[in-house]
Amino acid sequence: MASYVVRRLLIAVGILLLVTMIGFAVLHAVPGGPMAQFAAMGELSAADIAAIEERMGLNRPIYIQYFDWLGSMLQGDWGKSYRDQQPVLHVIASHLGATFQLMIAATILAALIGCWIGIVGAIRRNSWFDSLSTIVSMVAISIPTFWFGLIVIYIFSIELQWLPSGNRYTPGDESFWNYIHHLIAPTIVLALVSTATWSRYMRSSMLDVINMDFVRTARAKGVSERGILFGHILRNALLPMITLAGLQLPSLLGGALVTETIFAWPGMGRLFLDSIDYRDYPVVMGILMFTAILVLLGSLLADLLYSIVDPRIKNH
Repeated sequence: MASYVVRRLLIAVGILLLVTMIGFAVLHAVPGGPMAQFAAMGELSAADIAAIEERMGLNRPIYIQYFDWLGSMLQGDWGKSYRDQQPVLHVIASHLGATFQLMIAATILAALIGCWIGIVGAIRRNSWFDSLSTIVSMVAISIPTFWFGLIVIYIFSIELQWLPSGNRYTPGDESFWNYIHHLIAPTIVLALVSTATWSRYMRSSMLDVINMDFVRTARAKGVSERGILFGHILRNALLPMITLAGLQLPSLLGGALVTETIFAWPGMGRLFLDSIDYRDYPVVMGILMFTAILVLLGSLLADLLYSIVDPRIKNH
């Protein structure tokens, strides 16, 4: 197990470095750069802009800037925001709770509904429920998150006025139920595609297990269908879902970026878009780094859990 963990960690570190190099190069290849914000003010002379560029170290070769940033980051200094001069870690931390709240709620909703649909679809294979769930899942995967979010706002916020159209809570009312009320709409939007994915994977996994020899043997021994379902089929069909949980993290983070923008949710997704618009590169790189770490940790955790429940994985 130790060698397996070390090998996976080394691979994760290599991927993380590659992601930071690509991200840093792409950001600094964008025309204008962070100095475009100062130039747009119209109040600074060319000499003033050059002095700011010198102070910020933006006039040095890009590879030197990268290694300086990487060295500082490894020491815990992720830089300061160009916008308000706040430490990047502080800026990210102030938005992290909102994103985690939305992602956890969406994951729980998608996993519960998706697994239930997949289980019922597999048990009642080729039934009207199975056919309908397959069609609905394909449609859900194809629906753009931005469009679906606007539809939810129009129906439930404008027409029916059941749900708020945005923000994390109503100013002046920070009660638990007010938070929940604001959480419902973005959670539904973010969970849409994940629910379809969970249901398809769960159905496929169930069908693979149903046709295995040990299930037929249990049925031949007179084990009840309920006992076979919960004691044999589900127990083995849920194993691939561990990997899926880790692989869903990138799509959730990507969906959160759009969902948070639509619902004015004060999370990392909205912060990322605002930082790009302001060309606040330290914050953008910080979010990119943090997101990459989360994705790699999710994948690593899924692999480790799978290797625990199935020791054969360690040998591959």
